[in-house]
Amino acid sequence: MKTAYDLSEDLMQPLKIEQINFDQINQGGKTNMTKISEYAKDYEPQQKTKNIADLSEVSTDLEVEDDDYEFTDNKTNETKTVKQKVIEVEGEKYRVPITVIQQLKVFIEDNPELKKFKVKKSGSTKDDTRYTVIPIVKA
Repeated sequence: MKTAYDLSEDLMQPLKIEQINFDQINQGGKTNMTKISEYAKDYEPQQKTKNIADLSEVSTDLEVEDDDYEFTDNKTNETKTVKQKVIEVEGEKYRVPITVIQQLKVFIEDNPELKKFKVKKSGSTKDDTRYTVIPIVKA
């Protein structure tokens, strides 16, 4: 065990000062710097879920899965999680809006043998987007 004298001796030793990297301080400790040209070459956009209306036709036999994604709210800068229903076609996920499910339910109640349908999307913003389900009936 060190005595008070030993401790005072330790305090008298020259301090070892490491070089301070001000770039680290200014970036919150991050040193992951690269040229923008290199970053652009290696950039891969975050895979976004496509929309069911992007498909030319949809089988009623596809499995519906629960999915979620996170995004940063531009107004509050908070990370938010959104839950959604998706189908997977050829390795790609397609979002299925609940209004599509509601309309499809009506068609299936009327025609339980319905095998395919397509979805038309109108509007371009969150508030004015509408989906129309169109049954595909083969004669």
